Amino acid sequence: MCRHAAWLGAPRTLTSLIHEPGNGLFKQSYAPRLQRYGTVNADGYGMGWYDPDHPEPVRYRRSVPIWTDANLPALARIARSHCLLAAVRSATVGMPVEETATAPFTDGRWLLSHNGRVARDAVGDLVGDPAGGPGSGGEPAGGAESAGGPESSCDSAWLAAAVFPRRRAGLPLGDALAEVVSHAGAKDPGARLNLLACDGSSLAATAWGDTLFFHRDDRPGGGVLVASEPLDERPGWRAVPDRSLLLASPGGVHVQPL
Repeated sequence: MCRHAAWLGAPRTLTSLIHEPGNGLFKQSYAPRLQRYGTVNADGYGMGWYDPDHPEPVRYRRSVPIWTDANLPALARIARSHCLLAAVRSATVGMPVEETATAPFTDGRWLLSHNGRVARDAVGDLVGDPAGGPGSGGEPAGGAESAGGPESSCDSAWLAAAVFPRRRAGLPLGDALAEVVSHAGAKDPGARLNLLACDGSSLAATAWGDTLFFHRDDRPGGGVLVASEPLDERPGWRAVPDRSLLLASPGGVHVQPL
């Protein structure tokens, strides 16, 4: 159910997540190696990156298979940032195939992707602002979902609508993900809740029911890759234990139990 990847470090292009690696997201869209549910990810794709001239991330989403977009290779070679996130989608049965159901979801400077499935009832009571009602965050909306409700009926959009009010309430990225995943996992024991999020200066991800890996390169020009599965054959990829939270910043990577 979907594959995603993110980068934090020296500026690089989106093609470094999608086309360049031997097992990049382009290949994972039709031949994922470690995906536990589903065999192809052909129900859309999306990507987001940060431009120093804009306060909020740039987002590009399509509801078609990634290999059908003839404009993508050129765009991915030009879109360059110190923080990148991209995803390819395999829609849960019964969920809509539309751009508003496709990651990354966004609110303010946050980008978020979900790999898995969850009953919407498991997060319904978290949707809205924890400080006082839906959409009462007191700041301009950064996307359709930031009005307080999900921008699509799909389960991933409901998860995003549960996470984003915690940003507006001031929670750090990792705390927001941990709170929502722990709550949803308790209410829906069969949920798969692999979330990947960034805010332009840090990454956070959860491993809950599916695979997650990271690769850290401390050399000049390096950084941290986080992905559903390794993007290439280099040594150094490390698996994140199930039911864990990963936090990555320029200072390093920390993994803790959820």
